Amino acid sequence: MAMARKKKVAGARRPEVRLPPLAAYDGDLRPDGDYDGLELAGLDLTAQSGEGARFLDCALRDCGLDRARLSGARFLDSLLTGVRGVGTDLSGAQLRDVEVVNARLGGAQFHGAVFERVVVRGGKSDYLNLRSAKLRDVVFEGCVLSEPDFGGAVLERVEFVDCVLTGVDFTGARLKDVDLRGVPRLDIARGVESLSGAVISTGQLLDLAPVLAARLGVRVED
Repeated sequence: MAMARKKKVAGARRPEVRLPPLAAYDGDLRPDGDYDGLELAGLDLTAQSGEGARFLDCALRDCGLDRARLSGARFLDSLLTGVRGVGTDLSGAQLRDVEVVNARLGGAQFHGAVFERVVVRGGKSDYLNLRSAKLRDVVFEGCVLSEPDFGGAVLERVEFVDCVLTGVDFTGARLKDVDLRGVPRLDIARGVESLSGAVISTGQLLDLAPVLAARLGVRVED
């Protein structure tokens, strides 16, 4: 009898960010501002307003984004490295062909945001709000995500590689080709029933068994 072939997981398409020569920018953010081919390095952008701004072929390096208001902003073909912020508002933002490297964020608001061909590499994010966000071709690599909220989000071709993922909320999320096998520590707090469309390892299945049993109302006794 022929052996059944394993169905392959569709991998995420990674961005290829190639920045042109950049001009230094040391001004403030502006609502609906247009930033093209600029490098924002070491700036303190605390509580500044950049709602609806567009960043094209830009690099944000080591900038402080505490309480910065960037709702509806667009980051296109850009690099964000070493950015840090608490309470940064990026709700409804769009990130397309973007690399985020060694970011440290706390309580960042990405609800309703759109991620397309994005790599998040290194860094640590606590209480990341991605409710109702849309993530397509996204790779989380070597980062720590503590209590991220994917409630109602749509994830397609999303990979987690060598990540720590704790206290995750997948309530109401829709997953397709989401690869969680690269998470050595996978802790799902809510929404385990939404894992249809994800791929996990045998070890992860054993780790999740108590949560799955509780969700199904199964009592396990010896």
